[in-house]
Amino acid sequence: MRSDQNSSAQNSSDQEIALQMRQLIQILAKHNHAYYVMDQPSISDAEYDQLFHQLKALEQQYPESIQNDSPTQKVGGEALKKFQSIKHAVPMLSLGNVFNFDELKSFDQRIQDRLPNQKVQYDVELKLDGLAISLWYKNGQLVQGVTRGDGETGEDISQNVRTVRNIPLQLTHSKDELPELLEVRGEVLIPKSGFEKLNREAEQKGEKTFANPRNAAAGSLRQLDPKIAASRPLAFYAYGIAQCEPHHDLDSMSASLHWLKTLGFEIAERQWLVDSIEDVENCYQEIMQERPNLSVEIDGMVIKVDSLQQQKQLGFLSREPRWATAYKFPAQAALTTVDNIEWQVGRTGTLTPVARLKPVFVGGVTVSNVTLHNIGEIHRLDVRVGDTVSVYRTGDVIPKVEKVWQEFRPDTAQVVELPSQCPVCESPVVMPEGEALARCSGGLYCAAQRIEAIRHFVARKAMDIEGLGDRWVESLLHLELLDNVADIYSLHLHHEKLLTIDKMGEKSVQNLIDAIEQSKETELHRFIYALGIRGVGETTARMLANQFQTLDALMSADLEQLKKTPDVGDITAEWIFDFFHAEHNIEVIQALLDAGIHWAAPQAPTRQPLNGESWVVTGTLASMGRDEATQRLQALGARVSGSVSSKTKCVVAGEKAGSKLDKAEKLGVAVMNEDQFLQMLGGFEG
Repeated sequence: MRSDQNSSAQNSSDQEIALQMRQLIQILAKHNHAYYVMDQPSISDAEYDQLFHQLKALEQQYPESIQNDSPTQKVGGEALKKFQSIKHAVPMLSLGNVFNFDELKSFDQRIQDRLPNQKVQYDVELKLDGLAISLWYKNGQLVQGVTRGDGETGEDISQNVRTVRNIPLQLTHSKDELPELLEVRGEVLIPKSGFEKLNREAEQKGEKTFANPRNAAAGSLRQLDPKIAASRPLAFYAYGIAQCEPHHDLDSMSASLHWLKTLGFEIAERQWLVDSIEDVENCYQEIMQERPNLSVEIDGMVIKVDSLQQQKQLGFLSREPRWATAYKFPAQAALTTVDNIEWQVGRTGTLTPVARLKPVFVGGVTVSNVTLHNIGEIHRLDVRVGDTVSVYRTGDVIPKVEKVWQEFRPDTAQVVELPSQCPVCESPVVMPEGEALARCSGGLYCAAQRIEAIRHFVARKAMDIEGLGDRWVESLLHLELLDNVADIYSLHLHHEKLLTIDKMGEKSVQNLIDAIEQSKETELHRFIYALGIRGVGETTARMLANQFQTLDALMSADLEQLKKTPDVGDITAEWIFDFFHAEHNIEVIQALLDAGIHWAAPQAPTRQPLNGESWVVTGTLASMGRDEATQRLQALGARVSGSVSSKTKCVVAGEKAGSKLDKAEKLGVAVMNEDQFLQMLGGFEG
């Protein structure tokens, strides 16, 4: 009975492995077709490599389950039928990959094991990021150009390769007779400068630009009209000889590349001949530094055993030579899984989702966390906890999730929802309609927003507490004396602790305590502004104070009442309403009032002469600063804006007014000089 159970469990496991392999084979086949046949890669090379190596690892572990149509058993996809199909006399195989020095040493060890007691030199070349092709010459005359296709069969693109400016149509050689037949292989690509120019011209014509040089080169070579290929800045770089009759009698890769140069071919701008695998690693590190300055795009290096005789001894695997490998640069994209998605609260209350990833090496660093920016981005990607994702990073760019692999989505994947409460302070989370960012509404109470809230609260235009700068605030937080802004008014109870702060002497402590005490007598609009309500600047705070006259009236106002306030739109009204309905904010406001903050009783509202008008102050005023000018305009009911628009009532222009004055004149907006402005103020204020 136990034997039957074990057999059943084994069958189930075998089926599961076979299903995993089948899934990977189908996905790779789809992307092979997009890459090799349609010349429209749907994933990056790094992502393809990740999938391929995942399949290869499974096959190595379970060789009995290898399936006949696995891409590890062949080279690529089938050729498109639009061009004439050409069977390669010598297959155009692909290369194996290594990604670090340990894997490179393993490649070297396999070479040494197969070539015991032989000196091995390595030819090291740039791995060009282009389209592999084969060129056929008969008696020195170019007769045919063929794409790599699936490695066994390619497509005849002869009329297009003839348009590539650096491909010799006729070979010349001063010393020897030209071979009767020569098949040269290499990469067609578009150098960086040509690619930039190509896209620049496309933009000027309003045409679609290319995503990268490789796509541009591939698309150009596979145009049925050779005039299109001729218009593109294509270049060919030779990397090897497939056939030569009679044989060239050269004994090494490096010598054959040199010979191709004498025939008129270009090779990549860097090449090395080295004596050890450690020297290969040195070349790799060198070219990593030089990469940005190269004329072409590369994605690694190609390492080949230099001796052609040794290459023959080493032979081939089913899809790649044993004597060569590609040493790829750190992947710019890699596959990993999302273990969790957490929400962080920023200093201004913004909630940002952060994906916690299974650590993956990408772009030269190990990535375990990546921001998803906002709930809208989560919905756009449809990313869920448990998903397999592609993480992209290049240079110093912050890693980002580029793609979600829904093909790998487990049944247990969890949909991500925007939290209803702040994960730090449990205040309600708000996101007005039409906004992309969700925010914690507990601005006065939330620990994540503490520094920002305190800095704003003590500012000169708010409660104006002189001496409570950033350095002291950080020290007070460190001493656990400030949980929220209301605690500022209890600092006098901690006189001895304040004296322990660096550079905080008796006089400094007393000055701070006095400034805090003086700030208790304020104005309603200053207090409203000090609360740090999103969307409520100085002008809006004044409008709210004028409209509601008391704090109680403002705090109990509904949305419609708030929207009737000049300078308050629909979204700002929601922000104000949510702020005053967050329980923790109400607690802090009450604590501030209990501490003794007060302002004069409201006066009967009178219609102000500039009520609701939009004014702009620009340039330098001789009689007052711009802040004072702004305050005096606001006292008359005006909204003071930082930019000029068609809705601007008037611009006050001092010396060196600049572009704002120019724009006002262009829009026909009224302009006052300083004398006119002072005269107007005198009329209203006198």
